[in-house]
Amino acid sequence: MKKKWIPPLLTLLIWAVMYYYYLPPMNIHSHESWLFVLVMLLVAFVIHFWLIAKSLFSKKQTETNHPKLRKLIWIPIAVIAVYGIGVLLSSPILRASSYASLLNVQMGDFAEDIHEVNYNQIPILDSDSAARLAEREMGSMVDMVSQFEVSNYYNQINYNEKPVRVTPLEYGDLIKWITNRSEGIPAYMSIDMTTQDVELVRLAEGEGIRYAPFEHFGRNLYRHVRFHYPTAMIRSSNFEIDDNGAPYWVCAVETKTIGLFGGTDIQGVILVDAVTGETQYYDVADVPQWIDKVYDANLLIEQYDYYGMLQNGWLNSKFGQKGCLQTTEGYNYIALDDDVWVYTGVTSIGGDQSIVGFVLMNSRTKETNYYQISGAKEISAMESAQGEVQHLGYTATFPLLLNIADEPTYFLSLKDNAGLVKKYAMVNIEKYHIVAIGDTVAECEQVYRNLMSNNGIDTTPQGEGQQISGQITLIQDIVSEGNTYYYLLLDNQNVWYQVTAKEHLDILTKHVGDSVTLDYVEDTSGVRIVTKIAG
Repeated sequence: MKKKWIPPLLTLLIWAVMYYYYLPPMNIHSHESWLFVLVMLLVAFVIHFWLIAKSLFSKKQTETNHPKLRKLIWIPIAVIAVYGIGVLLSSPILRASSYASLLNVQMGDFAEDIHEVNYNQIPILDSDSAARLAEREMGSMVDMVSQFEVSNYYNQINYNEKPVRVTPLEYGDLIKWITNRSEGIPAYMSIDMTTQDVELVRLAEGEGIRYAPFEHFGRNLYRHVRFHYPTAMIRSSNFEIDDNGAPYWVCAVETKTIGLFGGTDIQGVILVDAVTGETQYYDVADVPQWIDKVYDANLLIEQYDYYGMLQNGWLNSKFGQKGCLQTTEGYNYIALDDDVWVYTGVTSIGGDQSIVGFVLMNSRTKETNYYQISGAKEISAMESAQGEVQHLGYTATFPLLLNIADEPTYFLSLKDNAGLVKKYAMVNIEKYHIVAIGDTVAECEQVYRNLMSNNGIDTTPQGEGQQISGQITLIQDIVSEGNTYYYLLLDNQNVWYQVTAKEHLDILTKHVGDSVTLDYVEDTSGVRIVTKIAG
């Protein structure tokens, strides 16, 4: 073989190795692909440096110094020029109205859209606390802890109508991968966000997880997907389980809707069976109901910020800023109608500590609702909650949005230095001086309702009223936040009826053995709130 063929063959070999390692999509809309092409050209330039130098600077024409070779130098210049023009023509500076239209925002009704939920369904853990619990549980699994560890691919989903975080195990190191890869990863972690229960879900023998982002060679998730879908721009990969607990990877496929590189959106998902590697593509409109996360929170927040900032043009967003809105410093997830919604506050430009409303964005469908409610920003609520327990040194998690007696309410967990949840807090968004602390969610809710009642807010549970008659078999009074409450048992049934003394003074005349008729409604904790006493 002639020596002149060595540089081209070496170039092709290095290009092939680079592609196998970096796996860029073959897509003109991908920044990664354009950068990869430029790096390829740089590699070729280094390998053929002397040939290119002779072509550029030698005046004598030879077989390896042909005028046409000099024209090759224009290729990287053209690539850079086209890329730069594409970036400019795709930017919000020139396409502000298109960016502002990426998200269709509807006005929502808080009381109608967000119903009061049972406190047994409220997630009390954040991602950091969930990870700590999973690692502690893993440490107790003697048969696995020496070979596997908990991965960082935590994903919050709805499973059996409860919010849980799931994540697979991963190999401890390369040697452990070699010794265990034939069987695959035997289990995944499931953390109940409401009870703090952690379960190591073991898969059936021979059905271990074989495809994952931390796998190697052909079983690496990205490589596996890339070879099946060479043009797909994979934005994210989320670990989820279906209704039967089977593990899958949900890979969101992004698209560009504005110019060459602008207007990032999601066009569909590639569903990968984590055990068999079988793949299936779904357009966004056809994604199965059990999949919870198609749009990641960062993309949804980015699109809402475009919507809030660019309604009146790019120049206004930078200078006049008339009517400009932006999201606050963080976000959280809430479960509504078996979907996971991203919550974040919305504030006006100016750096104050209040919100003008908040937004909920469906992470599966991108449905977006805006609620115009003024009040404290999440950071202010966190500081208020921490101030109530400053002597304990607890730190607050980012708030979760709840409906308590039709009042928009921040719910926070308070953690100690070890990251364990110790107390709970509720802060009224509009009247943020109302701050309740409790050792349990139920206690916190009761204190919160009492505080709202003392501040003139009607906290009577909404719902269809019912009536019951019976004989009082137990009566007990409790004083909470300056209010006296009587709790009754009728006919020895294990159901409590709560009577607020100042609203029903005739309760003071009732004793064990008396017959009564009670009108009541049931609150989210299952306690029956008495609205009328007769008999």
